[in-house]
Amino acid sequence: MGMIPLLLVSPVLVAVAYYDLRYMRIPNSLVLMALAIFLLILPLLPMSEIAWRLAAAVVVFAIGFVVFALNLFGGGDIKMLSALMLFIPSQTYPIYGFAFSAAMLLGVFFVLTLRAAPWLQGSDWITIKSPGTFPMGISIALSGLAHPVLVSFVI
Repeated sequence: MGMIPLLLVSPVLVAVAYYDLRYMRIPNSLVLMALAIFLLILPLLPMSEIAWRLAAAVVVFAIGFVVFALNLFGGGDIKMLSALMLFIPSQTYPIYGFAFSAAMLLGVFFVLTLRAAPWLQGSDWITIKSPGTFPMGISIALSGLAHPVLVSFVI
């Protein structure tokens, strides 16, 4: 089964990046779509793998709840990142940690570049108009999209 579930959720990840860049929001409908895709592939996964993925999602959600309470992440970010953990094979968690860290750095660079571009100063995109904020959805999406590629190089 490998990375097929992650590939199936890729269109949702692209939508997450767009909505967070455009509106600084990740709609609940996208999180629900990801969960629906996971429910469809659930019967194809071994029980031990399901347990690991559910545990990872719960841990991410619990830590994310604290980070949300400290007003460091948005609620949509936490929900989507928790849902994404359901698609990451447990044996590749360390690789995903690297992918997410790299995606955060690339995301910050990308957003700062967009905000500095003179031709975008009149844009109505919330990300461009809101200095001091960061749309974490682009890093969540990028890490999920890059993960299968990184795994293919490492394993």
